[in-house]
Amino acid sequence: MAAPAQSRYADLTPANRLISMAGRGSARRGGWDDSPMAPRAGTAPSSATARLVLLTLAAGQFLMALDSSVMNVSIATVADDVGTTVTGIQGAITAYTLVMAMFMIPGGKAGALIGRKRAFVIGCGIYGCGSLITALAPNLPVLLLGWSFLEGVGAALILPAIVALVAGNFATERRPAAYGLVAAAGAVAIALGPLIGGVATTYFSWRWVFAGEVLVVLGILVLARRIADTASDERPRIDLVGAALSALGLGIFVYGVLRSDEWGWFRPKPDAPSWLGVSLVVWLMLAGLLLVWLFLRREARLVEQRREPLIHPSMLENKQLTGGLTMFFFQYLVQMGVFFVVPLYLSVALGLSALTTGARLLPLSITLLAAAVLIPRFFPDVSPRRVVRLGVLALLTGAVALMAALDADAGAEIVTIPLLLIGLGMGSLASQLGSVTVSAVPEQQSAEVGGVQNAVTNLGASLGTALAGSIMIAALTSSFLANVEQNPAVPAGVKSKATVELRSGATFLSDAQLKTALEEAGTSTEVTRATLDANAEARLDGLRAALAILALAAVLAMFFTHRIPTSQPRSTEP
Repeated sequence: MAAPAQSRYADLTPANRLISMAGRGSARRGGWDDSPMAPRAGTAPSSATARLVLLTLAAGQFLMALDSSVMNVSIATVADDVGTTVTGIQGAITAYTLVMAMFMIPGGKAGALIGRKRAFVIGCGIYGCGSLITALAPNLPVLLLGWSFLEGVGAALILPAIVALVAGNFATERRPAAYGLVAAAGAVAIALGPLIGGVATTYFSWRWVFAGEVLVVLGILVLARRIADTASDERPRIDLVGAALSALGLGIFVYGVLRSDEWGWFRPKPDAPSWLGVSLVVWLMLAGLLLVWLFLRREARLVEQRREPLIHPSMLENKQLTGGLTMFFFQYLVQMGVFFVVPLYLSVALGLSALTTGARLLPLSITLLAAAVLIPRFFPDVSPRRVVRLGVLALLTGAVALMAALDADAGAEIVTIPLLLIGLGMGSLASQLGSVTVSAVPEQQSAEVGGVQNAVTNLGASLGTALAGSIMIAALTSSFLANVEQNPAVPAGVKSKATVELRSGATFLSDAQLKTALEEAGTSTEVTRATLDANAEARLDGLRAALAILALAAVLAMFFTHRIPTSQPRSTEP
């Protein structure tokens, strides 16, 4: 289904061809022309307008990603304020991810139906209403309505539209830089989220974060007037049955992954739901995959009947597209796993505050942003495959270096070099993958690609966090029990009780939390010291195990890089 990049420009008028060729020439000189190219328009907007359009789309991406991390350091405060438990707030965060995953593919098709710019604007409006309701929420149900549902639906309209609007507003050779900056904005938001949430909660109120989001949304809506729409001449129809199947399939699969920490991956934890002795997580994931398979079969049947599918199944036979989507999956799996593991090390193992933890993540944001923006600018003709492979190698090197750096006696500065490498790898991938996926299909399918792409990144992000968390807890439990068993200072009765209780799951505790619990239990000084030592060692073993699984994911990603093209897409060819 993939056509050569130049075939999509075969019907350009002579004037448009000249504009496109001029843009290509400036790209080869390495200059930042920024000239967006609105489809079927005879002129290109000014460079200032291009930067404004890019800023608007990047701001939208920033907001969508911010909510996935901004309240992680303030969960207890939010729970007290709205009269619920920590579990309730964690459920709200989970539900936001779930709603996005469910509606991402239908949201991409909605953009093709009503116009990408209109979908972007409507999505921003819905998201802004959700942020306002969240800022004023007096209880958990209202919080769920605003944060989890409305913001999730808004994000499902906005994110696919951003992919299509970049494709429609920028000439092909300018897209790697544009996609790189937009992707970097999302990753930087995840890195800065804890810092922003910590500052707001410490000095003001967590509600100010969502009130600030409303103001940002208003600014985006004002600037969105400069964005050129990319509406198609055709009037597509939405396959409602297919939309329901895809939403249920992705939603059930992601829900199962998100509950894995509480229920267990295969063997159910005590009091966790199960069927035939197997954790319900497995059955939910299988049910989700079955529904996705039924969805793809239905879409293939619609194509055979010459009816409009929600997504064209032949897209999944496109080597370049599936290669780009696979790399997106691994990028977000590793990215969200790192953003889960590193803050735990800094805040729990080293005892840093939320503000200091957020500040320590800044090196990652700096190299990520630099690589995403500067690689397309200074190396416009570089091979995407080579950049992606080097990016994956940087991720792998950073993860291994971080494993080696973790130490109970090390300072927080020890993570700086590994985070610089990981940020460099993420930025390198971000600079190429968006352009790789969109250039693989005709431009009128860019919204569909946006929906599938963001669904894949949601799956990767969910799996990355869940895998890192479950592997870390499993390794922590095993290491702690081994250390306790080998310590003669710990009485046999305490060892037996610890074995029984921890087999059902351990908790990632700081030394201060564990010491308080031991004092309340009335343990002796010798047992307390031995337990603290065992916990400190087990904590590091758990973190190293989580990083090892992320490094393994980076190695697996290398096997799929051959699907990435070796040359940059171009608007025209001689």
